[in-house]
Amino acid sequence: MYGVILAKNNMAHLQTYEVIIIGGSYAGLSAAMTLGRARRDVLIIDSGNPCNLQSPHSHNFLTHDGEQPCEITAVAKKQALQYPTVKFIEAKAVKAEKTDGFFRIETEARQSFEAQKLLFATGLTDVMPDIPGFAECWGISLLHCPYCHGYEVADQKTGILGNGDLAFEMAKMITQWTKDLTIFTDGKSVFSESERNQLKTHQIAIVETEIKNIEHDNGQIQNIIFKDGSKHPLTVLYAHPHTNQQCDFATVFGCRMNNHGCIDTDVFQKTNIPGIYAAGDCTSVGRAISVAVAAGTVAGMFINKELVGESF
Repeated sequence: MYGVILAKNNMAHLQTYEVIIIGGSYAGLSAAMTLGRARRDVLIIDSGNPCNLQSPHSHNFLTHDGEQPCEITAVAKKQALQYPTVKFIEAKAVKAEKTDGFFRIETEARQSFEAQKLLFATGLTDVMPDIPGFAECWGISLLHCPYCHGYEVADQKTGILGNGDLAFEMAKMITQWTKDLTIFTDGKSVFSESERNQLKTHQIAIVETEIKNIEHDNGQIQNIIFKDGSKHPLTVLYAHPHTNQQCDFATVFGCRMNNHGCIDTDVFQKTNIPGIYAAGDCTSVGRAISVAVAAGTVAGMFINKELVGESF
């Protein structure tokens, strides 16, 4: 139970919980609420570094459409923590191991905690390309998802930064929101002849000129500036930068990863390692708040079910 202080393996002040959740954003808080309502002792450890920090608004999430992500998180945290068995600390987890049947987590401040079950809700880190202005516009006018942001920028002068099959499929999707669309490949394009013909039919231009920087005003794109000195006026740009796991604990424990670099789970959010679950962006390319919240709820339900099964 929460608050039990143990002295084992020469470690004093080791606080023990039933579940530790690493990551206190949408999936983590959703799982914590489910577990709190099941009267489980839960600790959430969160580093305070959400991937949507710059996004001014969130959309396509029922009852919260158009709200700031930080406002949604604040309300979610308040509601999860109203359950007395749910605790939250803002800290960076730096060490993880399994010992004596428990998962042990140590923070940067050398606090140590352990639990019977572990949930990774650690999210992803976007790896920004080496294009000046990209990072400053990310989440504001440089977007990853038309379902999250497309309606608000519909019919504007829009670009896609990408190449090959991924850019082609994205272009097909974005035409639902705008017909004023250009693909920027930042170098030689690799589209097939069939893809080129379809793009031409839909009047989607391909610009292969290498990009120097993105000209913007406080994150609002104005122009794509090319290395040859030319520029292309633009207000919206879609891109899918590479992503890394924000935390490497899953690989430390031997959790299986999928082809997208995400933690592989079953439909119950359970990994291949007994006692470890994962939910949210760290498990899915479908990066939306509603998806993360749903996954957190499922994880919480089945962590509780597993604990019940072990003690009954």
